[in-house]
Amino acid sequence: MTMKNNNTSLTLKNSVLTVIAQQRLFLTGLGIVILAGTLAALLPPLVLEQIVNQLTLRQAVGVGPALAYFLFLALAGILESLQTVMITRTGQKITRQVRQDLCAKLDTLPAAYFTREDAGKTVSLFVNDVDALSALFDNGVLNMAADSLKVIGVLVMIFIRSLGLGFLLIVITPLLFAVTRHFQKRMLQAQKTNRAAIAQVNHLVPETLNCLRMIRSLNKQERMEDRYDQHLQTSYQSLEKANFYDSVYSPIIVFSSSAVVAVMMILATLSGGWRSLFGMSVGSAVAVTAYVSKIFTPLENIGMEIENIQSAVAGIQRIEAFFRQPQRNLPEATLTLSALPVGEPALALNHVTFGYEKEETVLRDCSFRVEQGETVTLAGRTGAGKSTIFKLILGLYSPQQGSVTIFGTPADQISDRQKRRLFGYVEQTLRPANGTVGDQISLFDETITADQIAHAVRLVGLDTVIAQLPQGMATPWDPSLFSQGQLQLLAIARAVAADPRILLLDEITANLDSGTEALVMEALRRASANRTVISISHRLYQQNRNGRLISI
Repeated sequence: MTMKNNNTSLTLKNSVLTVIAQQRLFLTGLGIVILAGTLAALLPPLVLEQIVNQLTLRQAVGVGPALAYFLFLALAGILESLQTVMITRTGQKITRQVRQDLCAKLDTLPAAYFTREDAGKTVSLFVNDVDALSALFDNGVLNMAADSLKVIGVLVMIFIRSLGLGFLLIVITPLLFAVTRHFQKRMLQAQKTNRAAIAQVNHLVPETLNCLRMIRSLNKQERMEDRYDQHLQTSYQSLEKANFYDSVYSPIIVFSSSAVVAVMMILATLSGGWRSLFGMSVGSAVAVTAYVSKIFTPLENIGMEIENIQSAVAGIQRIEAFFRQPQRNLPEATLTLSALPVGEPALALNHVTFGYEKEETVLRDCSFRVEQGETVTLAGRTGAGKSTIFKLILGLYSPQQGSVTIFGTPADQISDRQKRRLFGYVEQTLRPANGTVGDQISLFDETITADQIAHAVRLVGLDTVIAQLPQGMATPWDPSLFSQGQLQLLAIARAVAADPRILLLDEITANLDSGTEALVMEALRRASANRTVISISHRLYQQNRNGRLISI
């Protein structure tokens, strides 16, 4: 019997490389757009330089240069908008691929992962961490590359106009970037503090409402007011800090920009040896002024993009850790369902010892057999391991000692695609899926035909009820369409739709009244015909008085 590990190549790196390989032409176009946008943004000051130089020489300026100036401005704006759209599309493509690969990885994880890990943590990984990854591409790496090109382009153009001013700007640019990052960090910290305080207030509101009677009884209104005041004051102070940094930052940047231009102009007017280093024409001075004003926005953007990258790092680490989770061996053993081995028991547990944790044993040296076509009820105290036996039968876990075999084949080696043809599992309550009423039975299994669905519905006695629905089987799912008992009948129909050989019943009458229970019992009697039935329900055994009772 061979086993194989699928999806071993599922990593965050491979997800990104897959998108790059699929979108080669698009990403090439994005690179061209970024370069073209950078060049287009550098052209208007050059045209302005020519216009000013002509005016300085008292030459007439035609319509052409003015029209070119506005056309280049429009072109730069169009290319920047196109760049934003293409970067966003790239980020969404990567996000989609990562989520698809995460879902594929989720399908390969052993059941122990879902027992060990909190469901909210996994949901947060799929939603929040992947959204952070999306921001990394939408407002992070690609935009930072584009903004870096703009800064480099501006520096190159200033170097061409004046070597000395170019070196001056190289010295000043890191200082300006450091100032920008300082204000961004302070504003971000203030905003985080504000969000934390608001979260505390939001937590206190339902707590106060739930405990309102106790608060009044103990005369603790002032204490609750003090708690609210504390968090609201923290929120107010943090917002004040954020507003202060925001209001101070813009004047500082405007002043810095003006100071840089002023220093450049002063140096440009010097005579002697300084003139060869800093001298330039009037038109060049106007162009340099325009270029200097263009350097601050990319610097500010780069600072925010670095922040986005840093925020995404933690999410990336959690995604990579998820991809590194050990996956279960995907079995390939097949059973010929039309010709099951004669003489082999439908189920056999041979000296099975199992525990979810090594130090906590749930089943110890458990052994029993269930013959083909037999009806068996598992009985025992809560925590004895009845539901655990079901999980071992379904192959979700492997025993630490002993063996669990289905028609002579180890349960954990039966392929997933055969399990629904082999097992029909009825839970205490129906777990609905998004879709139609028919989808609740087929669970989107294309191999289950409409005739099989109709047969399953007739078997449990729901055919008349479903026929009265507005669209029959095609009616969009809504829990209010069925009563509690009818939902349980629908669960039975789901279990028998694929004509399984073994029917597993997990306390299915636990939440039903006596009248509804009679309908379910009759549906079970019909569904159990010519099948091996294993149930966890002492009440079911007492009512039917058939089959065998096994104490766990």
